[in-house]
Amino acid sequence: MGEEKKVIVFTLGSEEYGVEVEKVRTIERMQPMTRVPKAPDFIKGVINLRGVVIPVIHLRARFGLEENESTDATRIIIVSAGDFEVGLIVDSANDVIDVDTDNINTPPEIVGGIKAKYLDGIARVGDNRLLVLLNLEQVLNKSEISQLERLED
Repeated sequence: MGEEKKVIVFTLGSEEYGVEVEKVRTIERMQPMTRVPKAPDFIKGVINLRGVVIPVIHLRARFGLEENESTDATRIIIVSAGDFEVGLIVDSANDVIDVDTDNINTPPEIVGGIKAKYLDGIARVGDNRLLVLLNLEQVLNKSEISQLERLED
């Protein structure tokens, strides 16, 4: 048996995704955002979270999936990406689970329309549950990270 990795589980549509707990700062309800001129479409704006301005990305838009309306279950997961924090809008954030690293496989080229570069792997959880693990460094590429850092200044 490999190491156990704690993962926050969230959904986009009918798919379940995961991000490592140590990269997650907090999970917030949806809140009003300030739009940022000339930002890429998937950057929905910035929020003021306890005195810190945090850029917010709509993960559905980032992955080229159809955007939907926010619901009571919609959440913003605040994650650390490099030296700064960013919010990720997800349909829901429902669970924290342990994943055995032996049960994580290399992702195929495309999963649910999402390119493999955004994925760390596919985890088998239990007998019939699959969890797509995100690669946060790729979800935000270097040029986009520098754009976001300029927003914070």
